[in-house]
Amino acid sequence: MLDGWPGPVESVDLPTPYGVTRVNSCGPAAAPPVVLLPGGGATSAVWGACAAAGAARTHRVHAVDLPGEPGLSVPAPGRAPRTPEDLADWLDAVLDGLGPHGPVTLGGHSYGAWIAAHHAARRPARLGRLVLLDPTQVFAGLRPGYVLRALPVLVRPTPERIRSFLAWETRGAALDPAWLRLQDETARFPSARPVTGPRPDLVRLARPDLRVDVLFAGRARCHDPRRAARAAREALPGARVEVLPGAPHHALPLTAAADIARLLADGRALGR
Repeated sequence: MLDGWPGPVESVDLPTPYGVTRVNSCGPAAAPPVVLLPGGGATSAVWGACAAAGAARTHRVHAVDLPGEPGLSVPAPGRAPRTPEDLADWLDAVLDGLGPHGPVTLGGHSYGAWIAAHHAARRPARLGRLVLLDPTQVFAGLRPGYVLRALPVLVRPTPERIRSFLAWETRGAALDPAWLRLQDETARFPSARPVTGPRPDLVRLARPDLRVDVLFAGRARCHDPRRAARAAREALPGARVEVLPGAPHHALPLTAAADIARLLADGRALGR
């Protein structure tokens, strides 16, 4: 997957209170920094399509492997994050290790967006912009039918179950073969129990000094994207909120890579 990223990829292992975190970076060193968190069960490699679509021309892209999730981050024994505050501390250490030049744009997809929103609410001075890509458990809960369909993958993942679930959730969309192979490998990853908790404090995200962009996947099965978008507009009246009609949830960073890169580059309406 990393072979498909544009230009050289710099991989670093950053020490944090919760173990070593792998970050894959590309793009001009002096460009504005964007730190991207993948969804649950995904890795930093999922952001390569966005980097190739133009994000790495306008930004220094830092893609992070989440602690305890598939990837090359190595959790410290007995020190797994257990609360949203722990995750904020972890992300603080990652940002300190990266030492980015200028205000940071923090972005996340799905579970990664939940983490990003919690961090932004807790550490308001660290960010200049927040980008939430089909965030789960931020503006709306999960549909019961989605949870039931995902349960076998969560309880005992196998490559076959993962592929069947992705085919259902993406409604049969054509998916990158290399990414699917990587998803197969996640079935054998000894993942830790993910951190769960309340929704982030949306009042803290409605600050005038924080620019917030929210992009929902119009074909998501995990929640009702249009209802979630309405809730986002009500909670964050100063945010730009849009819905991409043809995008599924799990493959959003891949299937909407050009839209995401354009959003990061100039922040203008996507025209959908």
